[in-house]
Amino acid sequence: MRRRRKAKILATLGPASSDAETIRALHEAGADVFRLNFSHGSQADHAERYRIIRELEQETGRPIGILQDLQGPKLRIGRFAEGEIYLKRGDPFRFDLSEAKGDQSRVNLPHPEIFAAIEVGAHILLDDGKLRVEVVRRDDESADCKVITGGPLSDRKGINVPTVLMPISPLTQKDRDDLRFGLELGVDWVALSFVQRPEDLAEAKRLIAGRAALMAKIEKPSAIDNLSGIVELADAIMVARGDLGVELPPEDVPGRQKEIVQTCRLAGKPVVVATQMLDSMVNAPAPTRAEASDVATAIYDGSDAVMLSAESAAGHYPVESVAMMDRIISRTEADASYRPIITALKPEPEPTGADAISAAAAQVAQTISAAAIVTYTTSGSTALRAARERPIVPILMLTSELGTARRLAVLWGAHCVVSPDVSNFHEMVDKACAVAEAEEYAGHGDRLVITAGVPFGTPGSTNVLRIAWI
Repeated sequence: MRRRRKAKILATLGPASSDAETIRALHEAGADVFRLNFSHGSQADHAERYRIIRELEQETGRPIGILQDLQGPKLRIGRFAEGEIYLKRGDPFRFDLSEAKGDQSRVNLPHPEIFAAIEVGAHILLDDGKLRVEVVRRDDESADCKVITGGPLSDRKGINVPTVLMPISPLTQKDRDDLRFGLELGVDWVALSFVQRPEDLAEAKRLIAGRAALMAKIEKPSAIDNLSGIVELADAIMVARGDLGVELPPEDVPGRQKEIVQTCRLAGKPVVVATQMLDSMVNAPAPTRAEASDVATAIYDGSDAVMLSAESAAGHYPVESVAMMDRIISRTEADASYRPIITALKPEPEPTGADAISAAAAQVAQTISAAAIVTYTTSGSTALRAARERPIVPILMLTSELGTARRLAVLWGAHCVVSPDVSNFHEMVDKACAVAEAEEYAGHGDRLVITAGVPFGTPGSTNVLRIAWI
């Protein structure tokens, strides 16, 4: 199943897309990676979806990536005696640790770490940013505030403190239990929520211990302040625009999205743009023109993948949403302006032999009008280098590791085939040509650019470039 586009599609599974028939239809429509959102559903629900995906993988013979998205800390207020109040601009309002039910003047906030971190003048957002209050006095057990933007406020609404670095681990006990469960299942990626600084990745990486790759979700302004360090430690990045758009002014989000994507491209790390990309397709069979433009912008910027959330998980048109995203990506990549834009940001190769070979392969492939670049990879590092160059020709990646192939399903341009390691140059060329023909990347008379490492099968040892005729 060859995709004719380079950028990948992540589709979230949920109530609207949990049966085998729908999951198969999503994959056929264009989904390359499936997201299991552990903020919703039981572990048993996710285990059944995992089973269906792996059966589909065996049936199609194509490696399919599975992303486990951990919920992360959810900061919420307590309950009100009347269930709901209405705050008006200028009203005083208090948050405190008292477990008594709230009223018009106060409510429980069961997070002492927030009181320890905030200062006078800080703004607190409620209910996904619909309400805003300013702190006028605080101590270790309470905060007195003034309402800046009012509105209705009901039980257990979420709370955000955008300007404050919260002393909270991104892993709750639920996350640790879910992570253990996901790793036992065999997920390929783990997405970590509530990342604020590079240190937040340390515990997750320790618990994962190499059994999956780690994707850091950028959804806090403090994460953007520490972006380079987070990108360096993570295996991939997700631009989680939903939560990021709550804590940042809407007009700031597009610029920050471009900053994150460019930082990842320069570092050679996969980057996924997510949230509300085709949101109107939750209830409608076609997106707005603005949504189509939003998806296209992420592709023009060079994102490795774009993601559907509620559109595929809970909407009325899950398969149509994936098919529409596939069409938008394909049309964007075929646009005459795409290639000049995508190559405008040209990362400099690192001063290593492997980077030099990958950069040369892209240049040689363009010069000789090769049908494809064929890259042998074990750990996936060679594939990352090849994709970082954003070559004009397709990239066919051969690996003996099924886990590597599954993880690379999120990578720009990567078409992975699981195949035993080769042992000599003759076998390297013969296999590359045979697989390129079988996967419909090349035919008789076409040329291929092949990269590999000698000794064969040694991770990270790319040091050979070969031109072959079919």
